[in-house]
This record gives sequence, structure tokens and C-alpha cells, in this order.
Amino acid sequence: MTARLPVTRALAALVEKATGRPCGIGELPRVEGKSGWEAAPAPYTVLDSLPAEFGGPPLWDWHADAAWSYQITSVGERGDQVEWLADRVRSGVVGRTHGRWAHELLIPESRVIDRELTYDAGGEPSVSAAGAIVSYVQRVTITVTPA
Repeated sequence: MTARLPVTRALAALVEKATGRPCGIGELPRVEGKSGWEAAPAPYTVLDSLPAEFGGPPLWDWHADAAWSYQITSVGERGDQVEWLADRVRSGVVGRTHGRWAHELLIPESRVIDRELTYDAGGEPSVSAAGAIVSYVQRVTITVTPA
């Protein structure tokens, strides 16, 4: 079975490439600034792992397929900003061009056999109580098989 960490790192890299904005894995992304590493300015994304599904042979068999699920939260200061970022996430992760994925998702020793957008906030961003942070949630499932 394919390990999850390489999939997580590859997906975070794809989201960063597709959006042109930082993506944190399970936390606020950090960028290198004048005084060292500091919190990334908005907008940015946060990638969180969700429960997974498995198929094929028993899990002890390294030929089992795995469907790793993630939540990608776009964070910004305005509703239009997070919708723009969510559009770029959607296009980057599940977008297609000429019958192929718009962006490659390369995972060492594995082959991606499916990508699925399983939940999209649908233009209903959530606003914090202070009104300074707006977020937009999307969930995706990446199915991989050993190469």
C-alpha cells in the first residue's frame, strides 16, 4: 500500500503550484521573511488529512490501492479572494486539459489512478466572528496504486 506522507507532500506542492500561493500541511503556512520564518500573508491554503478508504488485496499486501482524502481550506480576507483561490485549487487538483490532468501529481513509487472533488463549499465562505478571516472548504480524494 502506498504511504500517505508522499501523497500529502505531492498534493501540497500541486496546490502551491496551481494557486501561486503558500499551502500549509495541517497548519498556517510559513514563508521566509527578513526576520526568518513567519506566517504567510493571506490568501493561502491549508491541507488537512481526512479518513481514508482502502481497496484491493489485504492491507499487509503492498499492492493494495489507497484512497487518501484531504480537506483544502482557502483562507483570505474577503469572500471574492477565497472564491478565486478555491477556483484555482479546483482547477489545479481536478482540472483537465485535452483529456489529461491540468497538473501532474507525481508520487514516488506510486501511480495516481483517480482524483475526485468530493465536497465544495459552493460559494458559501465562512466568516470569522471578527470578520477579518474568510475561508472556503473543499474536500478531495486521491486514489493511488503502487507503481
